[in-house]
Order: sequence, then C-alpha cells, then structure tokens
Amino acid sequence: MKNKKQLIIKILFIGAALVIAGSGLAQFIDSFGNGVFKDWFYSRFINRIEMEDGQLYPVFYNWAGFKNFIIFFMIGLLVIVGTVIVLIMNYTNNRKSQEMKNTIEAMRLKSQRHEQLLQMEAQRKSDLITYLAHDMRTPLASIIGYLSLLHEVPEMPAEQKARYVGITLDKAYRLEQLIEEFFEVTRFNLQTMVLNKRKLDLRLLLQQMADEFYPLVEPGGKSIQVETPAVLSYKGDGDKLARVFNNIIKNAVSYSYDNTVITIKARKEEGSIITEISSHGDTIPEHQQKQIFEKFFRLDTARSSRTGGAGLGLAIAKEIVDAHGGDISVKSDEEKTTFTVSLPTE
Repeated sequence: MKNKKQLIIKILFIGAALVIAGSGLAQFIDSFGNGVFKDWFYSRFINRIEMEDGQLYPVFYNWAGFKNFIIFFMIGLLVIVGTVIVLIMNYTNNRKSQEMKNTIEAMRLKSQRHEQLLQMEAQRKSDLITYLAHDMRTPLASIIGYLSLLHEVPEMPAEQKARYVGITLDKAYRLEQLIEEFFEVTRFNLQTMVLNKRKLDLRLLLQQMADEFYPLVEPGGKSIQVETPAVLSYKGDGDKLARVFNNIIKNAVSYSYDNTVITIKARKEEGSIITEISSHGDTIPEHQQKQIFEKFFRLDTARSSRTGGAGLGLAIAKEIVDAHGGDISVKSDEEKTTFTVSLPTE
C-alpha cells in the first residue's frame, strides 16, 4: 500500500513538472509570435544603426550579456531535462525493483507450496507404510492359524483340509499383494525413468491387456471390449506402456459396477494416438479428479482390502506417459469414468 502511494505521488510530480515545462515552452513560443521576445532581445543585446543607404542594421552591443543569457538558458534547459530523466529513471528503477520483489515473493510462495506438498506426500507415504504393515498382520495371522491346524490335526478330513488349504492360499496371495505394494511404495522415489523405445503393435498390446483381466472381471459379470483400427503401430517402450494400461484397466475393474462393460477405444488423430478406457461406476468427485494422478492418493479412503492399493498406479502411469511426451486425463460424470491417454506419433 505504501509503495502504491509513493508511485502515485511520483507520477503526479512528473506530470506537474511536464505541465509546467510545457506551459513555459508554450509561452516562449508565443512570445516569438507576438514580438515580445524580439523586443526584449533587441533592448538587451542589439542596437539598430542607420547606415548611409537609410537601412537599419542590427549590431550586437552586449556580447557578455548575450553569452550569460545563453549559458543560463542552457543550464535551465539541462536542469529541466535532467530532472525529467532522473524522475523517469527513478520511476523505472522502482518499478523494476517492485517487479523483482514480486518475483521473489512468488518464488518464495511457490517454494513454500512445494515444500508443503513434499511434507504432505511424505506424511501420506509414512501413513501408507503404516497401514500396509498393519494390514499384513491379518493375512499372516490367518496363514499361521490355518497351517497350525493342518499341522496339529494330520487326520483332518480331506474335504476340510482342502477348504483350509484354499483359504490359506487366498491369504498368501493377499499377503503377496500387500508386500508388493509395500516395496512399490518404498522404491518409487528411487526409480529413474529410462525408455527403451521400439516399434510395437498397440492394437495387440491392448487386446492382450484385456485378455489378462478376464479372470478378474468374469466373476462379477463384467467384460472388456477393445475397439481399434486393424493396424495401430507406435514407437515407444512397450513394457512401460503395458504398465500404463494395466494400471488404468485395473482401476476400472476395481471400481466398476458388476455386469457392466469396460470399453477400450483407440484411434489415430493428427500427430497422436488417442486411447480411451471407459467404465461404469460411482462418479469420481471433481476435486478428486484433480488429485487422482498424485502419488499415494487413493479413492477409497476407508482402505478397502478389495480395491485399496498403494495409490501409485495412476501416478506411475502419468510419469510414463509424460516421459513419452504424451498426456493423460480423466473425466467422470453420470456414473461413467473415462481415462484418456494421448501419445504423440511425431
């Protein structure tokens, strides 16, 4: 507020100086037009001598006074011009100084925001590791319990033994999943994205990804449909792109309603290949759509064991797509969610 007042005062001061200088210059010019200056000049510095031919010729008689007049005139002009230049320079320097202060303040706020995000990310990572470590205890306790029963009762009926073995196997798979999530969290920041690009059949890749999810979608009556051109080639890192589509499809399978169809559509556009993966399920709130690609962000705040992951799948997908120079986004409304992956072909 203080700087604005100072700026306004300086602008008014410069304006007043220019008005005064302009007024004085206008009067000076006007004096030339109406003869006032001429009369004054002749009375101070020039005599008119009548020659033999009757003509009046001007003759300087006060060279010292004329020189002083020129000197004072130049000094006054220099003072006015210098004052205006100094004021303009001062205004410019103050403006640059204010711009620099604003830039520094913006950088400070950006750095502060970045630090806050890092702290929030570190806290979420710490909380997630704690949750995962806690969740590992449940399947591990079940595995130990059922194995103890099988060990202590060797004569257990075959049907009961088979049921216990099946339960133990399911718990072991769940424990394996939690351990994989745990390692994914701990090693994420240590990874360096290196692409091994080669020509690949994107149509075949998407179809293979859909086929791999058949055992997961079949029990819920879900299905996956792939719609692509007959030829859809792309030069990129096939393994990492497979991880991108795997993470997106996995998310669609986890959060879609039973007896619905997940569609994968890919098409060529000018300079890019667009892949859209759509599913029907609960609408993702708009504020979560902006956070869904952040590290350690999870839609299921209750940490459901059915859908709860480490919150890294979509963040990793975004990093891989960014490394390819592409873009990934999500749109969710009216119980339909669509993830769009755009990969440049040029």
